[in-house]
Order: sequence, then structure tokens, then C-alpha cells
Amino acid sequence: MSASVELRRAEGEERAEQPELSPFTRNVLSLLEQVEYRHLDSGEDFEDVCRLRYKSYVQSGMMSPNAARAVKDRFDEQPNSFVFGVYYDGSLVSTLRLHHVTERYAQSPSTVVFGDVLEKRIARGETFIDPSRFAADMNWAGTLRVLPYITLRLAVLACKHFNPTYCLTAVKEEHASFYRRIFRCEEAVPPRTYPGLIVPVHLYQSKCSDNMEDTIERFPFFRSTAYERRMLFVRPVRGELAPLTILPTAKYLKVAA
Repeated sequence: MSASVELRRAEGEERAEQPELSPFTRNVLSLLEQVEYRHLDSGEDFEDVCRLRYKSYVQSGMMSPNAARAVKDRFDEQPNSFVFGVYYDGSLVSTLRLHHVTERYAQSPSTVVFGDVLEKRIARGETFIDPSRFAADMNWAGTLRVLPYITLRLAVLACKHFNPTYCLTAVKEEHASFYRRIFRCEEAVPPRTYPGLIVPVHLYQSKCSDNMEDTIERFPFFRSTAYERRMLFVRPVRGELAPLTILPTAKYLKVAA
């Protein structure tokens, strides 16, 4: 049985009747029907993601053009790193990288840029999900207006799976209001220079124990099954094949697994 078919049948979920859902939520859930998530760490799909990062950052004024025309760095290859491509109707439309930061694996983009603040907190036992390298195809972003929600759903699922103390996000000032509104983020560190970017970024954080369940309740398309989360974040053991694609499960349950 393929991973896609097995995921649809996982854990016996039934299609939920959700009469109270807002038109916005119903729209996102409907669009998720055509979405696939792919975990990428090498190969042509990963190179496509690196080129998408470059194109998106140059077009949005976050970085200057360069000869490489691709964005990749050492954080892509770390053992606590998860690089995802988001595909809509078979097309790569966005990408997001996530790091699960613990005392054992303490390196991530934010823990380097804001290390003087975060290293002390890691030593005290705090853990983080650190999303980075969010990039979207500008053509699709204009058509698929809910693309940020579909992409950042991966960060919500990572928080649900790993149960960190905080979800971090390093963002430009003009994007901060979105994260405050959706994830109830608060500023943790004032703006600093971010490697490879020509605009400063602020470090925002959302305390997962206070905000995560509320976020999922307010935006039901952030729901997921435990099976979907395992498919996304549990590394295959030696000899097992990693799933080629993971399908969202938000529409197939009545409550989050």
C-alpha cells in the first residue's frame, strides 16, 4: 500500500461534519486536498527548493542577486533539520525548514544569530522549534492567498509532535503582525542582522503550552493526526524507505489526534 493511501486510512479517522467552520477555514481545508508535503534533503527536489528560496528572497528585496542563484547553508544538513517542499496540484509552491532545538542538538539559525540570549535558555532546559527559510513562489502566492497558512502548518505540526517550550520565528518587522495575530507571538529579541539577508530580523516566540492548542482551535486546518506527524518528523530506521509524500489530514478528523 502506498504511503498516501495508508495515510488516508490511518487510525480509522472519519470525514468530520463541521457545520460551524468559517468560510475561510472551509476554503483552506478544501485547498489542502490538493497539497502534498515532501521532506527533502538531497536530489533535484532539494535543488528546486534552493532555487525557490533564492528567487523569492531576491524578488522580495531580502537579499541581493548572486551568481549561484540558489540558497543553501550548513543548517540544511544538520541532524535536527527538516527541509520541506510544499506542492499544490503537483507544483512546488513554497518551502519551509524546521529545526528541533534541544541541549543535544542546540544549533539552528536563531540559536546562532541570537545565541547570547538562547544558549542560556537551552542550558536551563528549554527546547524550541525554529522555522526558517520560508519562501514562496510569487506567482502562486498571488493566486493561492492562504499559502502562508498551508506552509506554516508544518511548524504547528512540529510543535505538536515535539512539544517544545517555544516556537521561535525570525521575521522582518512588516511580517510580525501576522505572527502576533495567528500564533500570539511576542518579541523576544530586538532586530539583528541575519546571515545572507540585507534586512534585519526580529526574534519572536510563542509559548507552546499557552498558545498551541488555542491556535489549533481557532484555525482547524492546523489539526493533524499522530500518524501524519510521525510521517513528517520520525526518521526512517536503516533499511526503511522514507515516504515520498505526506498528505495533510486536517479534514479527516473531528478533533486533533
